[in-house]
Amino acid sequence: MRRYPEPKESRFGITRQQSQKIGFSFIRLISLITVLPILGIIVYIIVKGGSHISWEFLTSMPSDGMRAGGILPAIVGTFYLMAGTALFSIPLGIAAGIYLSEYAQDSYWTRFIRVAIISLGGVPSVVYGLFGLGLFVLFCNFGISILSASLTLSIMTLPVIISTTEEALRSVPYRFRVVGVSLGGTQWQTITRVILPQALPGILTGIILGLERAVGETAPILFTGATFYLPHLPSSPLDATMALPYHIYVISTQVPGMSSGVQYGTVLVLMVFVLGMNLIASLIRSRARAKRQW
Repeated sequence: MRRYPEPKESRFGITRQQSQKIGFSFIRLISLITVLPILGIIVYIIVKGGSHISWEFLTSMPSDGMRAGGILPAIVGTFYLMAGTALFSIPLGIAAGIYLSEYAQDSYWTRFIRVAIISLGGVPSVVYGLFGLGLFVLFCNFGISILSASLTLSIMTLPVIISTTEEALRSVPYRFRVVGVSLGGTQWQTITRVILPQALPGILTGIILGLERAVGETAPILFTGATFYLPHLPSSPLDATMALPYHIYVISTQVPGMSSGVQYGTVLVLMVFVLGMNLIASLIRSRARAKRQW
């Protein structure tokens, strides 16, 4: 009968299996310590703001200097900003990701572009807000408007979309490209009909996460597109708008005597919006992994 060697002990007197179990237990403990504060914040917001959520709160206009009424303009304005950001950032971000992944040669210039994209992803949002204020609001004379805010948020979202698009395209095996060209297709036909469909789940996940970050930011909206009090819905892209992040900032710091229920109720609406986008991204990613055959 074949005998397997006994597990070697480390210098601390424990086997490799035991040290592995200890390492996994430590990782689980760190994960639990990380998750518990997040769950605590979510539960606290639900407890404090859940009782204030009602149909009237979600569908009525603010009144009495935002001390009464609902948050409909803030909800609609958030959707407007998300739609405008998607309109400007998604086509440009996907096109740049395709160029960097499929067409650009590995040179000093492309490496510099990638470093610049990564660096732009770490720029604070207040810097984007000041840039949008100077370029779109003042220089282009768009004023404080949905258009100015959407363009500013698009610039902030582009690094995320470009990076995720490039990584999603690079994750597709090279043999897909070889087969597409060998069957008589051009490089563009291979990219659009073979590579992009395979990378689409990863691209969509990056788009959703980028839009989620843009929707949750306050500083760019504060400088370029938001107004303090708007008891009606905007009628054109050149109108100012209310948005949930800026609305939370205003009622928490600028409105005296504001009920905490209104504050936490608004935070709960924004949290549900952001977590919902996270859930959609997770579902897309999991379904794509289940169907993937490579």
